[in-house]
Amino acid sequence: MFYISKFSIVGSASFSLNTDREALLSFKSQISHTPQSLSFSWDQNTSPCNWTGVNCNTRNRRVASINLSGHGLSGSISPSIGNLSFLTSLQLQNNQLRGLVPKEITNLFRLRVLNLSSNSLEGSLPSNLSKLIELRVLDLTSNMITGLVPNQLGDLKNLTILNLGKNQLHGTIPPSLSNISSLTVLSLGTNSLSGPVPYELGRLQRLQVLDLTINNLSGKIPPSIYNMSSLESLVIASNNFWGQFPSNIGYTLPKLLVFNVCFNKFSGEIPSSLYNLTNIKVIRAAHNHLEGTIPSGLGNLPFLEIDQDLDSFIKSLSNSSKLNFLAFDGNLLEGVVPASIGNLSKNLSKLFMGGNRFTGEIPESIGHLTGLTLFNISDNSLTGEIPQEIGKLKGLQVLELARNQLTGRIPDSFGDLGALNEINLSHNKLEEYGLGEKPSQAGDVYSFGVMLLELLSGKSPMDESFEGDQNLISWISYGFQSNGVMEVIDPKLKGLIDVSGAQLLAKLDCLKKTIEVGLACTAYAAGERMNMRDVLRVLKEAMNILVKRN
Repeated sequence: MFYISKFSIVGSASFSLNTDREALLSFKSQISHTPQSLSFSWDQNTSPCNWTGVNCNTRNRRVASINLSGHGLSGSISPSIGNLSFLTSLQLQNNQLRGLVPKEITNLFRLRVLNLSSNSLEGSLPSNLSKLIELRVLDLTSNMITGLVPNQLGDLKNLTILNLGKNQLHGTIPPSLSNISSLTVLSLGTNSLSGPVPYELGRLQRLQVLDLTINNLSGKIPPSIYNMSSLESLVIASNNFWGQFPSNIGYTLPKLLVFNVCFNKFSGEIPSSLYNLTNIKVIRAAHNHLEGTIPSGLGNLPFLEIDQDLDSFIKSLSNSSKLNFLAFDGNLLEGVVPASIGNLSKNLSKLFMGGNRFTGEIPESIGHLTGLTLFNISDNSLTGEIPQEIGKLKGLQVLELARNQLTGRIPDSFGDLGALNEINLSHNKLEEYGLGEKPSQAGDVYSFGVMLLELLSGKSPMDESFEGDQNLISWISYGFQSNGVMEVIDPKLKGLIDVSGAQLLAKLDCLKKTIEVGLACTAYAAGERMNMRDVLRVLKEAMNILVKRN
């Protein structure tokens, strides 16, 4: 009797391993593109424990995990995957798998990790996912999953990471998710979810990441969310949220590193308590309805916070040495940009201040922010000259100063901006254009082009004859393309080309090439501009044509 029982156990174990083999071979048969590593190693005559991407439990020699991440798999996931009854981890992310998430996957009651992200899976989520009671990680990010977020997910009491972002889910956020007390990451961003954020989510006291960005969610953020003391990343951008931020947010969210609330309808002011967050890295509050008033005795400084001005807010952020991204563009902020802006973190790489009501001059202290790669303060009412100190920003790649009321010369120091590949100074009142000592640099190529167009047209960059938002470049570009050379050249030059035959054609050709060079030097994107070597070559060719024909 004992012998029979022992034989049954051995026979059962052998049968189980065969079951795993058959399940995996069935899975392989549904893959239309199989990499060589699978084709060679997934051999029915060998143990699955030796196959690429497969690991077995050392105790019972059953398949315990599958990791075929980034193997270029295409095809569908076979329902046979549900026969791998000892599987604890299934990682098939970063492939080209399509079709449904098979409902049989919910038979894997030992499963702890299910990662099918970055594929092309579609259809709704299996309704009985709650059977996966041991699941710790569920990641289906970047697929084409449709339908609702299942209420039953709230039964997965051991779940720590729930990533369903970048799909096509609709409906509301189920309050039952608040039952997953172990949850540290909840990512539902980039879907079509609607309705309010459930108040119950505030119960998730271990939550570190809450990502609801790019949905159709609306209403006020529940106060309970602002009391989640473990929260490190609050990303709720691009929804229809409204209301004001609690004044004590910097104290109730002491671990916050990322605060992204842009593209909503928040009003009021950014609370002063944010300066308590010395480790914060990203603040994005752009494109809301934030505004502020100016207290007496503080000059003309704008508000970004409760009972304080922009200067105080900037000073408070100077304690945040890890801050690398700051955006409050597209609001209703007004006043002077304070010199204290130069005290921000040297790690700050992107600073967005455009689309507000700032006045006064760009402070010289901006040159202290040597880590900047992008500076955008366009669409304000700034006056005065562009500070030479901007030339100290050696890593600057994008400079946006358009649509202000800046005057004077483009600083010679722009020639030091070797990394610059995009610059926009349009729609200002810049009357003179400086020429630096490095004509190969983007700023001076632009300046050279403007000077060339001035000489040919006889007009200043902001000539009184221009209408509306026209400037020298837009006027010449339109006139030249519509009616040719004679439409845009200085009337005094017309007398010099009043000849006939070959001389006329030669002079018109020379002027045409010169105008084209001027426009190419002043292209909107700095990366599209001619370099000075090509400028000299084309101008020399134009001169040779004129000499030969004369």
